[in-house]
Amino acid sequence: MFNKFIAAILPYFPKKFIWIFSRSYISGENIDDAMRASKDLNSKNIKVTLDVLGEFIKTLDEAESNKQEYLNLIDITYKNKIDGHFSLKPTSFGLLIDKNICYNHIREIIIKAASYGGFIRIDMEDSPCTEDEITLFRKLKTEYPENVGLVMQAYLRRTLNDLQSMLDLNSPEIPLNFRLCKGIYVEPEAIAFKKYEEVNMHYLEDLEFLLSNKIFVGIATHDKPLIEGAYDLIRKYNIPKNMYEFQMLYGVTPKLRESIVNEKHNMRVYVPFGKQWFGYSTRRLKENPKMASHIIKAIFYKG
Repeated sequence: MFNKFIAAILPYFPKKFIWIFSRSYISGENIDDAMRASKDLNSKNIKVTLDVLGEFIKTLDEAESNKQEYLNLIDITYKNKIDGHFSLKPTSFGLLIDKNICYNHIREIIIKAASYGGFIRIDMEDSPCTEDEITLFRKLKTEYPENVGLVMQAYLRRTLNDLQSMLDLNSPEIPLNFRLCKGIYVEPEAIAFKKYEEVNMHYLEDLEFLLSNKIFVGIATHDKPLIEGAYDLIRKYNIPKNMYEFQMLYGVTPKLRESIVNEKHNMRVYVPFGKQWFGYSTRRLKENPKMASHIIKAIFYKG
């Protein structure tokens, strides 16, 4: 209860105060910070996916600015010879303002990434965006089958049906590419599983569906039971290493991440950066209130 209370009130504290917590989970405010973190991870045989923080914009000028930032990021990433992909949130490009403009912005980013042989991951946001983001993905996947993937959230009750509905896009030559995560947005129980055991059960059910249907999957979790369950499914279906990878967040469970890499599984780390780090940080905090106690310790330790 103490951790939840602290997690609830910390977002109202000054940003400089929150940075004590955030700096461990965000590579920095600018591209140079992201390049530094990415090179360090690459040197440890870990791939990255880069994300410019920011979402839920209010104007189309902001959408245009976000697009230009991603186009610049792609050029700089390949100039620095980073082994990485790019993740983006459709709401940052106007999904909730003008769907067609959002589509055109993301399409332009995919074209830029494809010119380098790169890959764009469309993030899944909260439930009002789910249907629109699947529709957006379907359209872009048809146009750029090798260069775009989607995130799916196991805690949504609809997810397995959504995965089944996209099988028509799958092929042995160019398999679908999904990142499977638990889901972090606060959703009503009518549409989302709430209990830990229930979410984990459906995560593994979705993962088995993906692996058994020869769909590439980014196994995005820091939950040791899910990682063990994934190992079992990989063995059960004899999944080759080029058809899956484990994925983790920057700065989270580094020892567990290292153990997966040591087992010779592919690993990719989500590297967020940008001036709009505050919203990302407070969402991470609400997702895992236990972090609050670490913040309090850091404050007293650092003085």
